Amino acid sequence: MAAAVASTSQPAQDPALNAPHQEGNSKKKDKKAKDAGSAHPLELDPRPEYFDHRIKIFEKLKAEHDEWVKNQPRQEIAITLPDGSQRKGTSWETSPMDVAKEISKGLADRVVIAKVDGNLWDLERPLEGSCSLELLDFEHPEGKRVFWHSSAHVLGEASERHYGCHLCIGPPTDDGFFYEMAIEDRPVVNSDYPALEKVADLAIKEKQKFERLVVPKEMLLEMFGYNKYKKYIIETKIPDGTSTTVFGCGPMVDLCVGPHIPHTGRIKAFMVTKNSASYFLGDANNDSLQRVYGISFPDKKQLTEYKKFLEEAAKRDHRKIGKEQELFFFNDLSPGSCFFLPHGTRIYNTLIELMRSEYFKRGYQEVISPNMFNNKLWETSGHSQNYQDGMFTLDIEKEKWALKPMNCPGHCVIFDSRDRSYKELPIRMAEFGIIHRNEASGALTGLTRVRRFVQDDTHVFCMPQQIEEEIAALFDFMQHIYGLFGFDFHLELSTRPDNYLGTIETWDAAENQLKGALEKFYPGKWEVNPGDGAFYGPKIDITIRDALRRAFQCATIQLDFQLPERFNLKYRSADEGSADPGRPPARPVIIHRAILGSLERFIAIITEHFAGKWPFWISPRQVLVVPVAAPYREYASEVADKLSKGGLYVDVDNGENTLPKKIRNGEIAQYNFILVVGQDELDTRSVNVRNRDDVGTKARTETLPLDVITEKLLALKSNRSLHNKLE
Repeated sequence: MAAAVASTSQPAQDPALNAPHQEGNSKKKDKKAKDAGSAHPLELDPRPEYFDHRIKIFEKLKAEHDEWVKNQPRQEIAITLPDGSQRKGTSWETSPMDVAKEISKGLADRVVIAKVDGNLWDLERPLEGSCSLELLDFEHPEGKRVFWHSSAHVLGEASERHYGCHLCIGPPTDDGFFYEMAIEDRPVVNSDYPALEKVADLAIKEKQKFERLVVPKEMLLEMFGYNKYKKYIIETKIPDGTSTTVFGCGPMVDLCVGPHIPHTGRIKAFMVTKNSASYFLGDANNDSLQRVYGISFPDKKQLTEYKKFLEEAAKRDHRKIGKEQELFFFNDLSPGSCFFLPHGTRIYNTLIELMRSEYFKRGYQEVISPNMFNNKLWETSGHSQNYQDGMFTLDIEKEKWALKPMNCPGHCVIFDSRDRSYKELPIRMAEFGIIHRNEASGALTGLTRVRRFVQDDTHVFCMPQQIEEEIAALFDFMQHIYGLFGFDFHLELSTRPDNYLGTIETWDAAENQLKGALEKFYPGKWEVNPGDGAFYGPKIDITIRDALRRAFQCATIQLDFQLPERFNLKYRSADEGSADPGRPPARPVIIHRAILGSLERFIAIITEHFAGKWPFWISPRQVLVVPVAAPYREYASEVADKLSKGGLYVDVDNGENTLPKKIRNGEIAQYNFILVVGQDELDTRSVNVRNRDDVGTKARTETLPLDVITEKLLALKSNRSLHNKLE
């Protein structure tokens, strides 16, 4: 069996671009791909016995279901469309697809899935009564997920037909889909991709229908008795005496809640993108599995565009740029922990300086708390019970300790270090704390998933009546910071998870507070993400989009009534002297807040967002001074020294290369400005300015006095402009 994947700290080698594929390669490449492949046949012959076993049970149950539907009473129903118009139909006969066809053939061809009374519904599934109806295409987020979920089934069918594997789970993702499988006798390799794509293409050309059935638990165990992974899911997730759905599609029958597209022929472009190893249910104690990823589209042009996107993303890969610009590196002596080189440290420190400057303006107090705590702290906070697997623990002098995975418990200790009055609140406690989280080695990915990182972490201790004002201030803070990088953002309210602490009443109150703030400041511009809150409180997750329109969750605003209770935090209220002695103490509410989030991850995001062409204020290489010949080296050094003393990052190239070579090297290194000096510049105490973003300028450019260019460069840094332009 394959082992879990190793850390990908090196620049990505994208199999979707570099691996062989069924289509899109020249004949010469096809021949080479065939030679590189193994001797495995396209499909197993004979095919595994479980195919016929599943189909036999499915067809029997399908016949019974069809007969049951046939006997359901028919009656006229009203179908209400989003514009308020109504259409007539017949219960147990009229389907969403019938309605789509009535509206237009174009809509019927384009629509992917339906929503009936707010619930996703298969297009060919008959409506059971009067209802509201929405028809969603691939461009709708829910439509896209359904399309990719159905495509995962096609990948699963291809994998069963090619490998004879036992399938586990096959969900859609934010950028495609995957299927996890157990294969006994061989690993998945890149040269398998053409075979998987060919078998998938055969399934697509057959226009195999997705057929839905509700099946009792005992029958499910019989249907999937050959597959220990499906059996485990059935036994643990489906209560005795209940049923769930399966979907048949060609020879494939799979445990699945659905819904799905009408048939496989809707998929016009299909590509296997990569493979990796994984563990069943993500637990390293379970069997090691193999995971195959894919992407699909309803139009071949979209796949072509997607490949162009991958090419651009590969050029922008922060691991590639980090290596080229000597910003950072990783070493197996400390997996998941970044070594920042001098130029990378400049970016890191500039981000911290940015946040510190805002902290000073916005009334924050910076603190420093320990990196390691006795486990008693984590038992009090609830992390020991709810976050144990994510922590690095140590045994010291017969006691259990842990490196902190979060700053909040330490800040509670600081708040409780002395008596507090309501007059002090809110206390906005900030820390650039070093965090350690025990991420699986296979999950480590450059700077985006690490074990050691620093957060721009803040905890606001406030009175309940101050919550709305504090959240408004956080929204303003967030908008200002993201605006400096040219990011727009999307807001989600993540609500109570299954492993929540505290009472439902407290959670409801906290969620309502956040809903009120969102609706006041961003009416209609936020969504609910059910069940994804932290175990101690609901949160607002803020997702930013980069230059390639990729989404990243960085900022978070979490409302916490639990930690103040667990740490017995309190403050003296205004009416404490006259209050009922039996009344509970006044407790602060904690607002957890991060804007950049992990600095490491944020650096990865902005590296790719700017493609290594840094805005001047955050650039690790701001100015390069180049003398036209040896006699002007002293003046070049003088210019560099003056600018450096002003607080700019300046280098001087007094080497032996030719002038054109020096300028070209400076351009490749992404210096924002190259200042050329010769006799004229020496005589007039000036510099000749070349702007990185004035692409293709070969002629002599603007000459400015040294004092003027110094003033302009310092102003550009101070203004934190996105544009590399001197005013």
